[in-house]
Amino acid sequence: MPRRSYKKNKVENDLMLESYEVAKLVNYVMVDGKKTVAEKVVYEALDQIKEKNLDPLEVLNRAIDNVAPTKEVKPRRVGGASYLVPMDTRPQRKLYLALNWIVNGANARSNKQYKSFANKLFAEIMDAYQNQGEAVNKRLQVEKVAQANKAFSHFNW
Repeated sequence: MPRRSYKKNKVENDLMLESYEVAKLVNYVMVDGKKTVAEKVVYEALDQIKEKNLDPLEVLNRAIDNVAPTKEVKPRRVGGASYLVPMDTRPQRKLYLALNWIVNGANARSNKQYKSFANKLFAEIMDAYQNQGEAVNKRLQVEKVAQANKAFSHFNW
């Protein structure tokens, strides 16, 4: 239990698409506080989606829905043993996990084939949109662990 409450930072919607999800994606792509570089990369990936005659916000939101896990496990100490208890994932955590897995999946792609990070991010978002790719595999792993530990769900309090 925290000793004092903490103030949660409010994230403003991005300027170009007026979307909270895009603003969060920019923040997760950002490295060493270089936000303008991250914005350029994300907008370039979204422009590539637009070139495919698709709505970038709709594609990104569907990709997030396909990647976000419904259940995850949290360790609980009961008696002398520690159990992995499956729990529903909060909406904010779903967004965090989905965007982080998309960015990490893009990072894991090879440089030879994609050349720039914007191309890798575009490919990962499109794979997630089609329910494929590294980020979707990560979601399946997390939900599989939660399903396997369903027997300990009575420790959820």
